Amino acid sequence: MGTVHARSLDPLPMQGPELGVQADDMDFGEPEHEEKQEVLENKDVVVQHVHIDGLGRTKEDILTYEIADVFRAKNLIDVMKKSHEARQRLLRLGIFRHVEVVIDTAEGADALPNGLDVTFEVKELRRMTGSYNTMVGNNEGSMVLGLKLPNVFGRAEKLTFQFSYGTKETSYGLSFFKPQPGHFERNFSINLYKVTGQFPWSSLRETDRGVSTEFSFPIWRTNHTLKWEGVWRELGCLARTASFAVREESGHSLKSSLSHAMVIDTRNSTILPRKGALLKINQELAGYTGGDVSFLKEDFEIQLNKTLFWDSVLSTSLWGGMLLPLGEKPSCIADRFYLGGPTSVRGFSMYSIGPQSEGDYLGGEAYWAGGIHLYTPLPFRPGRGGFGELFRTHFFLNAGNLCNLNYGEGPRAHLSKLAECIRWSYGAGIVLRLGNIARLELNYCIPMGVQSGDRICDGVQFGAGIRFL
Repeated sequence: MGTVHARSLDPLPMQGPELGVQADDMDFGEPEHEEKQEVLENKDVVVQHVHIDGLGRTKEDILTYEIADVFRAKNLIDVMKKSHEARQRLLRLGIFRHVEVVIDTAEGADALPNGLDVTFEVKELRRMTGSYNTMVGNNEGSMVLGLKLPNVFGRAEKLTFQFSYGTKETSYGLSFFKPQPGHFERNFSINLYKVTGQFPWSSLRETDRGVSTEFSFPIWRTNHTLKWEGVWRELGCLARTASFAVREESGHSLKSSLSHAMVIDTRNSTILPRKGALLKINQELAGYTGGDVSFLKEDFEIQLNKTLFWDSVLSTSLWGGMLLPLGEKPSCIADRFYLGGPTSVRGFSMYSIGPQSEGDYLGGEAYWAGGIHLYTPLPFRPGRGGFGELFRTHFFLNAGNLCNLNYGEGPRAHLSKLAECIRWSYGAGIVLRLGNIARLELNYCIPMGVQSGDRICDGVQFGAGIRFL
């Protein structure tokens, strides 16, 4: 399951650029003549020509947008800076294995005394690439096999097939990704997928077969994603001991929904940030484009991080969401929110807070969760400047609640119900950052505010994932 609180299955994120290529130090060619070098250092320059060597199937028009700023440079320092930025943009396209830059004095009959030539030496990726890796989710792991066709039509398009086999989820899907030339952040993707997941906390098995289209674009400092999804869902019992409430939810349903997501992210890291803030707002409307499931779903996430004295970091976070069924049918167990576990309200077992029936947790239509965290270096700083920097001591206080609402009672009654029976916990532990991929937590938790039916994890609790409260 991709997120902590959302119950419905999501396809693997197969679209989008690969940002794993890191920029190396640039190799700038040195001017041949000392006199010209003095002129370039002391006076304005003109970039006369920009060459791209090594192109095969890539169309030149898409690269023109990425290197256009180099022509606007006015001095040598500016040329170096804009060439480096253009190199980063070329790597971001995900179609080149590596890109090198050479800056030299202009040559030829039209060469000016202060003219420069900039050459980008590129090496394209193969027409087909395969990959094998592991993926860490929220307290689950998976093996991922991928087959990619980068730069299919020569303009940074990408066709991807991906198969994932995990501890709780198995999936495969086909994805096509197309960026807008000159505006890589504006991109369009189509996904076909099948996902089968097991959710033992609900004694539920879910199989999703679906298609989705997404359009992503930036506006000022925000990033937006518009999405349509059509999915055929099949729910069944995971065990013979499943409660009657879960058996009642079993069967087939067809969901067609429109959703919008807005993200503002100024954090310096997504895994263990030291500064910056995050704001995510999601809206989903199902039923108006077809299907037999109708609801309006809203949820948000806020995170603030600030560096304190002695290399410590204070982090605060707040999650919340509401699900409003439309029509006479009640909400589906696959669409409700879930809360609890080592990646959200620690000290409780995975998704074991809120409404339940005979030991099966049914999720809720409204929730909130908040946390305050203090991250400090290890005592006495072992491995300082090296391996020890991957570890942090962790002190936390978490709280939250999840319930169902009677939407006829009004906002004041809703807030009152969400303020009742608050679960909370506190504790301390160790955090290990696994690069920019995931993080591991080993905490000693003391759960408080436990309600009847909640399942707790009093003592040591292990968590692995990307998104933590």
